[in-house]
Amino acid sequence: MKSQDIRKAYLQFFESKGHTIVPSAPIVLKDDPTLMFNNSGMAQFKEFFLGNGTPKSNRITDTQKCLRVSGKHNDLEDVGFDTYHHTMFEMLGNWSFGDYFKKEALPWAWEFLTEVLKLDKDRLYVSVFEGSTEDNVPFDQEAWDIWKQFVPEDRIILGNKKDNFWEMGDQGPCGPCSEIHIDLRSDAERNEVSGRSLVNADHPQVVEIWNNVFMEFNRKADGSLEKLPAQHVDTGMGFERLCMAMQNVTSNYDTDVFTPLIAKVEEITGLKYTSNEVKNISEEQNKTNIAIRVVVDHVRAVAFAIADGQLPSNTGAGYVIRRILRRAIRYGFTFLDTKEPFINKLVEVLANQMGEFFPEIKSQQQLVTNVIREEEASFLRTLEQGIQLLDNVMQNASDNEISGKIVFELYDTFGFPLDLTALILSEKKFTFDLKEFTKCLEEQKARSRAASEVSTEDWSVLIPGNVETFVGYDQTENDVKITRIRKVDSKKDGILYQIVLDNTPFYPEGGGQVGDKGTLVSANETIDIIDTKKENNLILHFAKQLPENVNATFTAKVNTDLRASTSKNHSATHLMHLALRTILGTHVEQKGSLVNPNYLRFDFSHFSKVSDEELRQVEASVNAQIEAQLQLVEHRNIPIKEALDKGAMALFGEKYGDSVRMIEFGDSKELCGGIHVKNTADIWHFKIVSEGAVAAGIRRIEAITGDAVKAFYTNQENTLSEIKEVLRNPQDVLKSVASLQDDNAKLKKQLEQLIKEKIDGLATSLVSEFQDVNGINFIAKQVDLSMSATKDLTQAIGTSKLNTFVVLASVEDGLPNIHCYIAKELVANKGLNAGTVIRELGKYIDGNGGGQPFFASGKGKNAKGIAKVLENAVNFVK
Repeated sequence: MKSQDIRKAYLQFFESKGHTIVPSAPIVLKDDPTLMFNNSGMAQFKEFFLGNGTPKSNRITDTQKCLRVSGKHNDLEDVGFDTYHHTMFEMLGNWSFGDYFKKEALPWAWEFLTEVLKLDKDRLYVSVFEGSTEDNVPFDQEAWDIWKQFVPEDRIILGNKKDNFWEMGDQGPCGPCSEIHIDLRSDAERNEVSGRSLVNADHPQVVEIWNNVFMEFNRKADGSLEKLPAQHVDTGMGFERLCMAMQNVTSNYDTDVFTPLIAKVEEITGLKYTSNEVKNISEEQNKTNIAIRVVVDHVRAVAFAIADGQLPSNTGAGYVIRRILRRAIRYGFTFLDTKEPFINKLVEVLANQMGEFFPEIKSQQQLVTNVIREEEASFLRTLEQGIQLLDNVMQNASDNEISGKIVFELYDTFGFPLDLTALILSEKKFTFDLKEFTKCLEEQKARSRAASEVSTEDWSVLIPGNVETFVGYDQTENDVKITRIRKVDSKKDGILYQIVLDNTPFYPEGGGQVGDKGTLVSANETIDIIDTKKENNLILHFAKQLPENVNATFTAKVNTDLRASTSKNHSATHLMHLALRTILGTHVEQKGSLVNPNYLRFDFSHFSKVSDEELRQVEASVNAQIEAQLQLVEHRNIPIKEALDKGAMALFGEKYGDSVRMIEFGDSKELCGGIHVKNTADIWHFKIVSEGAVAAGIRRIEAITGDAVKAFYTNQENTLSEIKEVLRNPQDVLKSVASLQDDNAKLKKQLEQLIKEKIDGLATSLVSEFQDVNGINFIAKQVDLSMSATKDLTQAIGTSKLNTFVVLASVEDGLPNIHCYIAKELVANKGLNAGTVIRELGKYIDGNGGGQPFFASGKGKNAKGIAKVLENAVNFVK
């Protein structure tokens, strides 16, 4: 049974049981500050489990893209070494929100596995929670009794809190679970050792395929449990593992989920991957297998994250994606001998394979390919640089053990992988101080943990029930009551309080727009609201202090000056998006945005730099829409299909419900939950201040509106006045500047002529200073010239005679540079290499460089080292 058919069969089965099929949420979470990525099927439904929202249906089924590479659930370092862990995986799920419970969920699971998929019942084991006296949760007798109807008691296993009590994190919804495991070993192996003893023992062929979680509790900050308002079912089945069971193989990587990708890697590298069925493979083949598994697993995670809008970067979720990709590049570099970008070539295979069910990977295929290719090229350059640095370290080492601190600096500063460092050192008969490295790494982790450490108390509920409403589209001020409060203590921000109101005009951060600021005012006091965010469908108002009387009635007041400036920038973003698509082409899609009171930032897909003329056209288009005084047309709670039929743009990587909000300004139509001006005339004016690249195929524009434009033009006017003053107030400023440029060009030519004459004079003088060293015309000197002039002089001297070996050095702006010319006959006959000379001598000036065998250059940081350069240059010809 093919993987696509297995997926369809699951969804259709639960649809027949009254479940509504919903699409996967994006793999990257944008509106949940507690998680970077969807790490489980339940992540997108947290608000329903907590009672903070109402689902579209009490019964839902889906397949969710998941990523487990950070936080509590982190499988990254296991990936490749075994055959069943992954970074990205699909979680097939069926969900009940206060509807059915154990007596429906467990029989359905058994029915699907044994009657629909026809899995061998004798290979299946089930587990139930044994209970916990610590948490005062009893043995799950109900689940045991249900399973006894289908499974012999010797295949029902009692599981402890670690294996059979599922928790989202340190706090939050949780409950006992009942797992289903399958034994995929041969009959002979099963007869020899019972599968029962191998359940939850990390055996590669005795694996969990389904987890039925019964959400009954909420874990509080003090570790205690409280009952949730309703009982829920949260089930998840590992799609890749299920495919393994259905396709009669003993490795996820031998299923058709991965074999097309593996075949492409084999085609690119010329290496072969051996199936898990092949035993007693060589150590070399095992390394190849691991590397191929790493590559084909990681490209899925990275490709889907990029398609969902997360670009690789140096911070946050972007850093995690970059780290995953670099791990794949490094394994390819070390074990597959891939020295050129190749992982990007797998994206087409992935898009063809999964595009039917996940259309985002097909529509974003070119962008994903470009971004991965650029990241590969960049990191391969980093690896090359790291190898050169490591060579210098070994050359300067006093013995055969390298400092762990130096290895850590290579790892931390340059991103050079530890295991690659260890491999290179061992090949050159070097070791390194692992204890010192580990100490440096742990100190860094401790600093990072301390910086991000957050302690969150439980909610203190003042008004029970889900009564919160947002009124900020129509009001910026209204009377409110506080419904719940909690204290948050972090190293970064100190102690803050999160306040939830029964109804609020404050817009929470989302869709690129920053959260509102303002005040809560009562008869006796004023509380500053410094930020507003959304978490699990609650709007959180951040304050540095709580009111003395939290039960009082307050007036919530949004800072309307900040709100007005932000709304101008947000509406201008929509107008600019339309202008970019009109002028550059409909391939332009939003890939990220930031809208605050000061400026707007907009990332979009485009294959080349936007020309100055195109930027002028974009500006003109936006300002024409502003001058047209387009009225805001707002559609609230419009069915998403109707909005799309009207031409609204939906963004990949965003999570939309069945009903959406649609914003129209003339031809600009977008799905958006943000705050906007009532009329484009309110924006006043739009001005682009910068345009540049963010990643391959992604450009970024920053722009300003309203008062910021006024300030911009005032600054421009002041600058022009200062230029006039410097030029002694000419009548025609442009003519005066042009005259200065002409004069500068003439002076530059004169200076170039003087430098040429100086070089010619020095060349004549230095040629007379050649020394005969073993039949070689040798000279090593420091000269008083710029770097480029020193380079020209080196070549001039080197070509003046036969058998020349020239090393010249100079200092420019306090930094040393060195150049080496070696006559081609010496390169051919004596094996001399200018690149090698520069790399060797460069260590004396704390620098590096390179070039061709007959000519090379380098620069460094330590000008005092020039004397050592000149002193040691002769050693190459002795």
